[in-house]
Amino acid sequence: MERDTDKTILRLGAGTGRRVANELRAYWEALRAGRPMPSRAEIDPRGINRALEFSFILERVAPGIARFRLAGMHLNDLMGMEVRGMPLTSFFTPEARKGVAEMTEAVFASPAIAEARLSADRSLGRSALSAQLLILPLTSDFGDVSRALGCFVAEGEIGRSPRRFELIQSQTHLLATNRPITPAQLAPEPLRPEALHAAPMGFAEAQARYEPPRKTPAEHFAEMTPDERRAMFRVVRES
Repeated sequence: MERDTDKTILRLGAGTGRRVANELRAYWEALRAGRPMPSRAEIDPRGINRALEFSFILERVAPGIARFRLAGMHLNDLMGMEVRGMPLTSFFTPEARKGVAEMTEAVFASPAIAEARLSADRSLGRSALSAQLLILPLTSDFGDVSRALGCFVAEGEIGRSPRRFELIQSQTHLLATNRPITPAQLAPEPLRPEALHAAPMGFAEAQARYEPPRKTPAEHFAEMTPDERRAMFRVVRES
């Protein structure tokens, strides 16, 4: 590997992406120790020293949107700037972003493991690049699946930054079964007509039918006519 910080040149040999992804996956599996996934608090940079330059931590901020909480120098080189706080989709062309968003959301919602092969086209001052992306779910300090550990490795010479990538192939594996998720599973399920009238789940309550508030006796008496009021009383004569 060669690095020239003045010219933003980085050369990685073929196979680097797969090696880094395998090391990161093995570290995550060791922390997992039979559980669905480890927590963000368990991630120690010393445990991924050789993969640290290519690694990142994501935070889910909205459906299909995850931003970088931490990122290695390789990702900064690809963008030509600090990427912390930026969305993962900033590394991709507009055409690829929908697929990346669906893949990312599956990681948090299923939860699942996502892997992808990427490419960046050759252009002026830029050589063609191939890249490897891996995203592994993590729990936050609150126990929800809103963090992820991953790596992004581009093989070749970066050249003039920023670089934008196309999604060539992606695969998402459910954690419970380790089976690939189909495109139909990634798409949102259509709402059935009967679901519109079904009782909601969780703490939500079904919407009650509107009924006007009942009037107090005083309010009812105030609205009565004089004849109606007189009809309420009867004369009692003493014997």
